Amino acid sequence: MTTGALMLDLVGTQLTDEEAQRLQQPEVGGLILFSRNYTNPGQLNELMHAIRAVRTDLIVAVDQEGGRVQRFREGFTRLPPMACLGQIYTREPERARYLATELGWLMATELREFDIDISFAPVLDIDWQQSSVIGDRAFSSDPQILISLSTAFMQGMHEAGMAATGKHFPGHGWVTADSHLELPVDERAEAALDAADICPFKALIDKGLDAIMPAHVVYSQVDAEPAGFSTYWLKQKLRGALGFKGVIFSDDLTMEGASLAGSYVERCRRALEAGCDMVLVCNQPERAVEVLTWLQSQPAVFNPRIATMRGKPVSQAGREERLQQARKLAAECL
Repeated sequence: MTTGALMLDLVGTQLTDEEAQRLQQPEVGGLILFSRNYTNPGQLNELMHAIRAVRTDLIVAVDQEGGRVQRFREGFTRLPPMACLGQIYTREPERARYLATELGWLMATELREFDIDISFAPVLDIDWQQSSVIGDRAFSSDPQILISLSTAFMQGMHEAGMAATGKHFPGHGWVTADSHLELPVDERAEAALDAADICPFKALIDKGLDAIMPAHVVYSQVDAEPAGFSTYWLKQKLRGALGFKGVIFSDDLTMEGASLAGSYVERCRRALEAGCDMVLVCNQPERAVEVLTWLQSQPAVFNPRIATMRGKPVSQAGREERLQQARKLAAECL
C-alpha cells in the first residue's frame, strides 16, 4: 500500500498532543479542516502554525466551494454558489468566465494565505435538477457551459498557487439520493454518461486538472461497485481511457455511500486497490486510528503524485488590488 495515503481530521480548534502524534506518522499524508475547526482568522493562523510545526509536507485541505459549502466564513469573503455563474453565463458569457476566474483565484488566495494547500473544488457534476445534495453547487445544467466556467475557475485557482480537484467522477448530479446518507444508484448506460456527465472531467483533464474525487454512487449498468471502489472506473476509465495522471482522492469513507465496501479497514483497502491515491476518513477519529493502524502494517510504497498537491508560491505583485476587486465581484454575485 501507500505511505501518506490517509487524510484525517481534527476534533476542535486546537491541535491536541494526541492529534500531533498521529500527524507525525508517515502513513498520514493529509488533513482536512471543517467548520468545527474554525472560529476566526487568528485562531486559524495559530492552528496552521501548530500543524506545520509537526509536518511541513502535509496536504491540508478544506471544502471551500462557495454557497452552501464554505467551511470558513467569518473573516473570509462570502462566496456565491457556482450556479450563479451559470445564470450569468446565459446573459453575459464573457463576464461569467471572468467572474469564474476571479472567484477561483479569490477562494484559493484567501486559503493559501494560511498555508492551506487545497479546497476540494471545482464541482464538475451536471445539475440535472434532481439532486438536492448537488443542486446549486453545480455551475450549470449545460455541459458546455459547465466546462467553460469550471475551466476558468481552475485557471484562477492555479494562478493563486492551488491545485484543483474535480468532483464527483463520473457524475453525481443525476441521482436523487444523498451519498452521505445512503448509497445512490445511477441506472443509466455508460454511453449516456460519456455523452454528458463525463465530458467536463475529460475537458478539464485535457487542460491540466490536478486531482479527481470519485462519487460514492453505483452506476449499475457499468459496474456493481461504487465508483470510488471500482477498478473499472478508476483504472480502466479514468487512468486508461481518459488518460488522467493526477491524484485520485476517495470521498469520505465514513459516508453511508461507502458502507457497501464493509469495515473501515476494508473500505480503505478496497479504495486503494481500486486506484485511489489517498483515502479520507472524517468525523470518526476512532475509525481513522483503525485505518492508520492497518496502513502501518502494510508495506510502504512511495507515491510521488501526492506531493504535487502542496500549494505553490506565486508572485505577490498586484495582489491587494486584485483582492479588493475580486471581493467586490463576489458580493455582486450574491
